[in-house]
Amino acid sequence: MTTEPLSFPRRQARTLRFTLGAPRAFTVAPDGSRVAFLRSPSGTDRVNQLWVLDVADGEERLAADPRTLLGGGSERLSAAERARRERSREGGAGIVGYATDAAVELASFTLSGRLFTAELRAGTARELPVPGPVLDPRPSPDGRLVAYVSGGALRVVSAEGEDDRALAEPERDTGTDTVTYGLAEFVAAEEMGRSRGFWWSPESDRLLVARADDAPVSRWWISDPAHPERRPQQVAYPAAGTANAEVRLFVLDLSGARTEVVWDRARYPYLARVHWSAAGAPLLLVQARDQNSQLYLAVDPDTGTTRMVHADEDPQWLDLFPGVPGWTPSGNLVRIADEGGARVLAVGERPLTGQQLHVRAVLDISDEDVLVSASAGAAATDPEIGEVHVYRVNDLGWERISQEPGVHSAVRAGGVTVLVSAVPGRPGTAVRLLRDSKRPLSVVSHAADPGLTPRVTLTEAGERRVPCAVVLPTGWTEGPLPVLMDPYGGPHGQRVLAAHNAYLTPQWFADQGFAVVVADGRGMPGRSPAWEKAVRHDLAAVVLEDQVHALHALAERFPLDLTRVAIRGWSFGGYLAGLAALRRPDVFHAAVVGAPVTDQRLYDTHYTERYLGDPNRQPEVYAANSLIDDDGLVGAVEPARPMMIVHGLADDNVVVAHSLRLSSALLAAGRPHEVLPLSGVTHMTPQEQVAENLLLLQVDFLKRSLGLS
Repeated sequence: MTTEPLSFPRRQARTLRFTLGAPRAFTVAPDGSRVAFLRSPSGTDRVNQLWVLDVADGEERLAADPRTLLGGGSERLSAAERARRERSREGGAGIVGYATDAAVELASFTLSGRLFTAELRAGTARELPVPGPVLDPRPSPDGRLVAYVSGGALRVVSAEGEDDRALAEPERDTGTDTVTYGLAEFVAAEEMGRSRGFWWSPESDRLLVARADDAPVSRWWISDPAHPERRPQQVAYPAAGTANAEVRLFVLDLSGARTEVVWDRARYPYLARVHWSAAGAPLLLVQARDQNSQLYLAVDPDTGTTRMVHADEDPQWLDLFPGVPGWTPSGNLVRIADEGGARVLAVGERPLTGQQLHVRAVLDISDEDVLVSASAGAAATDPEIGEVHVYRVNDLGWERISQEPGVHSAVRAGGVTVLVSAVPGRPGTAVRLLRDSKRPLSVVSHAADPGLTPRVTLTEAGERRVPCAVVLPTGWTEGPLPVLMDPYGGPHGQRVLAAHNAYLTPQWFADQGFAVVVADGRGMPGRSPAWEKAVRHDLAAVVLEDQVHALHALAERFPLDLTRVAIRGWSFGGYLAGLAALRRPDVFHAAVVGAPVTDQRLYDTHYTERYLGDPNRQPEVYAANSLIDDDGLVGAVEPARPMMIVHGLADDNVVVAHSLRLSSALLAAGRPHEVLPLSGVTHMTPQEQVAENLLLLQVDFLKRSLGLS
């Protein structure tokens, strides 16, 4: 008896887009002797294990296996843990995150809300008996204690599981459930890239702890219409123009004594970054609500007073970047800034890079240099479309560490650099350990082979030089092809990348008979500050204009049938697809609109106000950038084009109200459309059958709408 091979959509869903089995989340010991990382046993196994690689001999050892620690039982996640994973877009299981002490000898993590530690040298793991459910456990730098959050309280326990105690509890303050200690509030986790809420001192004797009170935040309700017997879930959602959570910061010693950190919270309410290292005083980055100004503050942990180290201002907005701020070992501030039309690395008050590089993140800071990831800048002679490289930067200049064309990142300590590389023509990611004058080591990946080889051309389109990827069907030889535009199109969502797996889904769509075009217009990262900030107050017209511009320019060089053009997208891409069908039906003939932000007033504060300002002061800006308003459709012109609207009913990020309001407006305007509600699905679609059938239904809709079936 033979079985039919699984389809590409099913294999992609089963493997979480072919990421399962790939090593990730690397931590290098400061002496360079070992590297901890996560990896699941196969390309279809979602359960991540904690591994250690001994650098001296290249041997890999299993440090913690969730199935063994749970006695073969399955995980049970608390609502708070599910929310954390949704914010980080985590679709895996088992050990999805861990933290270590300074020596990388003790690791801590959670399973089913229970606290576990692992001795990384010995390869042994055990549970610590503490109140649960446990969130975000982190060992002290000296490895003697573990701090964690449970029930909204910040607690500590010895590494042996003794003397567990609360250092800060909500009940002591208010007796309500609106206060948490040690956790990131919604907009910090969703939009600022700050996923944590407490930080150990280098001496392990006290902690900086964020206190978040979401009592001022509006309450929304997420229900499951497929299960009317279940109560709706209440969520605190800070929609644009409404109140945020109130965030304060305290220094707590191990007895629970507290000192509040003082800054002008009325002017700078956003606690965007916290850094505490042996190189200097605790360092904060706080932002104004309009995100036009921000302060770098050094904290005196004894008194809670702060002093300004640096201030930034920008008439458009100030972005936040991974890895900064920080101190050099000599005590200079390290930051990423937009200066002279370039995104530069600055140490102290001196920029160390210019327009040759577009700096994206700081990866490590040492005595000799700063390790960064960067794209080619505006002044680079070779555009290196879609490439991201790793560079060493110091006072003398910069040196590129990654050599192959592709997308690279790195982790470094103790003379060992873990280089993670995704390149064209090779599936997945390759991980190599680079050591001075020694042979590189490789980390084994168990990721499944996608079985697809994208036929992709990376290019720039038109006078604006819009970065694009054009994907043609396997085996195609001649004749014009119907076009499927497949953008994200908005901030923080670069899609044109020099990496094999970035084009697996586009290649599958291409093999259904389309020329697939991915275009990264203005507003997208990776080129220059001016390119990204061109969408200020205009998330609609600018991004749509660049999609049309790229399409028409590419049609002069590729076999694109402009009489049959469709567009699909999810999240911002869904919003863009809706815009295309409604505002440019002369160009686009069908649209798949996935989880779209149709009414900007219903999206969160930190993201939406960055680009569109305050809706209470600028309602006309929000109306101009919405697919709907109080009178129906905005800017809709004839002819009406087929539209499939798809949305997860459990989405707490882009709530289903966006799609329901769009559908109501379309119905009121007499415009035909289809709605596909996904019961129990959030902003992610990790469910295997849902993810597979969603692709198949999209192809069916596109072929019907373009007259291809």
